[in-house]
Formats: sequence, C-alpha cells, structure tokens
Amino acid sequence: MQTNFTPAQLADPAIRTADKILRACVHCGFCTATCPTFVLRGDELDSPRGRIYLIKDMLENDRAASAEEVKHIDRCLSCLSCMTTCPSGVDYMHLVDHARHHIERTFRRPLLDRVIRRAFGFVLPRPAIFRAALNVAKLGKPFAGLLPARLRAPFAMAPSAIPKASVWDKPRVISRQQPNTRRVALMTGCAQKVLSPQINEATIRLLTRHGCEVVIAEGAGCCGALNHHLGQDEGLTFARKNILAWSHAMASGGLDAVVINASGCGTTVKDYGFMFRDDPDIADKAAEISSLARDITELMSEIGLMAPANATGRRVAYHSACSLQHGQKIRNEPKQLLKDAGFTVLDPPEGHLCCGSAGTYNLLQPEIANELRDRKVANIESTRPEIVAAGNIGCIAQIAGGTDLPVVHTVELLDWATGGPRPRNIPA
Repeated sequence: MQTNFTPAQLADPAIRTADKILRACVHCGFCTATCPTFVLRGDELDSPRGRIYLIKDMLENDRAASAEEVKHIDRCLSCLSCMTTCPSGVDYMHLVDHARHHIERTFRRPLLDRVIRRAFGFVLPRPAIFRAALNVAKLGKPFAGLLPARLRAPFAMAPSAIPKASVWDKPRVISRQQPNTRRVALMTGCAQKVLSPQINEATIRLLTRHGCEVVIAEGAGCCGALNHHLGQDEGLTFARKNILAWSHAMASGGLDAVVINASGCGTTVKDYGFMFRDDPDIADKAAEISSLARDITELMSEIGLMAPANATGRRVAYHSACSLQHGQKIRNEPKQLLKDAGFTVLDPPEGHLCCGSAGTYNLLQPEIANELRDRKVANIESTRPEIVAAGNIGCIAQIAGGTDLPVVHTVELLDWATGGPRPRNIPA
C-alpha cells in the first residue's frame, strides 16, 4: 500500500510505525474471510482491509476521526483473526490500537457514550469497585428493561451470585509441593478474580503441585488491556505498575516466568515491550517482562503434566480464545494438555471465529456480540460435549450466557485431573 505521510509526520515514532504497517498491506482481501464482523455484515468497512483504508486516510490527513470511521473501528473486536490469515504479515493489532488512541484524542463522542466508556475504564480494572458495581447491578437487574438500550447489556450480564474474594489474591509467596522446577509470578488480574476467583485458586494448586513456587507480587493488578483497547492512556499506567512490581519480585528472588491465566491479558503483557519501546526509563524492564510472560497452558506444556489422579474421560469442547490462538499463537498446547489429563477433546466448527466477548465489546456492541455468541454456542453444541473449556474469562462468561452447558477454564480441568477438586458447576 502506498502512503503519503509528510517528513514532519514521520518524525513521530508512532506514525513511522503506522506507516510501516500500512505499507505491508497488499489489498489481497484474505482477511475478509476470517473477520467476524465482515462474516456477519458483509460490509467492506467492517473488514480489516476496509478499516485499514479508514485509518490510513485519517492518519495521513492528520485530522480528527469522523463519526463514520469511529463506527466501523468501534465494531472491530481486535480478535486478530486477520493477522493469522494475512499472508503479508500486516501488524493490524498495533495499527488499530493506534487508531483507537487517535479517536480518543480527536473525536467527541455523544455524552452517554463518553460516560459509559469512562465508567467501564474506571470500574472494571479495579476489583473492589467492580465488586461493588456488580452488587448494585444485581439489585437493578429486574428493572434493566426500563433503561435505555445502551445501558441494558451490563445489567443483563451481571451474575446472580458474586463469589467471595479469594484468600490467595493478596501478595504472598506460595511454596511448591514438589522440589525442583520454577519460581513464577502469577498475575491475579482484575475482573477475573471478582467473577471467578476459583480460576486463580486452581492455577496456584496446579503450579505448586508441579513444583513451582508462586509469587503474588505487591503492586501488580490489571494488565491495562481494557483501557488500552478503549484508547485510554490509563492502560499504560496499569501496565507500568505491573512491570515495576514484577521487576521488584525478580530482583528479590528471581523469576522464571510471569504466568497469566486470562489470555486477553497475556496478549497485552507480551506486548509490554512494544508499548514502552520509546520510554527510556522502563523500556528494558518492559521487554524483559514480556519475554517472561507465559500463558498457564504454555508453561504447563513446558513442565509436562503429571499423570491424572482423578478419572475424567468427559467430552470437552475446547473453545480457543482469539487472544490465545491469534494473539499469542498458542493453539495445540491446551488441547494436548486436556488429552493428557484424560479428557476427550472436541474441536467445534468455525473455531477461528470470535465468541463476541472481546474485553468490553459485548458491553459496548451487544447486538453484534450476541449474534457471534449464538453462532459460537450453536457450533459448540453441535459437537455434543459435556463440558466447554476456554482459557479466557471473557469468553467463559460470554459463552455461558448462551448455553446450559458448564463452561470452565482449562486450568480448572487440569487441576481436577491432577488431584484438585471437581469444578463446582460440573455435575458428578
């Protein structure tokens, strides 16, 4: 693709990066076949190629984003399926992230949109505030139908019961049960530990059972992805806190890995090196943390799963989260671990397509998100599973909203198979 940025524009490192990404695109259109919004809508502007044209025009002309551009860029899930498909290696992830920050700086959204987006960006990354908000939403859920359409989705998705906070969320070092392997930091996250604290608990049991000393680092929290993908600069603030917290843990005892069990977070943590590439104060530390980041299934594949202690044998439909298969290129490891644990693993049709969760997408774009969820659920149920497994809390909540099948994190099944408790929503 030919670009026409001025020398003055190219003096900006972010524009130089965008220019390089744009020039890699050859207009082939392969991305349209695997883009969820194009598959649903059939609109070229709701495809990666179409959005690339919109972003190019917006950045080259150094102008504020238009309402039409914002509409189509907002509809992008950042599922990154297009990057898996692209034969030219177009770095669409960083291009659309740049566009979102440009939109946030230059486009004035309607008041209700601004309030909703700021509220999500403030509430979701802060567990205590998120827990309080969920309790309010639970009370208001019966009256959600009286609210404006834009406000109904958060109430509809609010769980009827909110689990108690886990005792393992606070900073500590958890000793290994077996000698010899690794010392790792576990990212406990934000929304996940409110919605499903059992995921972190299962992760800790699995790691310590396999010889890992687990560090819950003081000062670490939200990865920053939610704010980053909303175009909000606060995402960098959260990311910086994590980098400093894990760097301190590394300096005080060493770390072999930073383990993440929410794949959307993992994709972002692995990108810290890029996000802080031009910050001389933290660039080296950010790159080091990114190099240490491992999805829990990635690390467990390196360690090797012990022989199952509990009989399993259930039929498990594995949903490959977009952030895992497209963002981190981790595809076979989770399925092989589940097989090693004794499960029968099923591959649903259209496994490359997003379920519609995508961070805050199902809250901000509920119509498209629900269409994708229903399509995903139909494909999963066609395999006649007993259980659905996924590696991302957003996917778990999204899919569970459309099926009566138990939907659990992959790590819960691995923990159960190797001696942990049966996940509470799986019948005996």
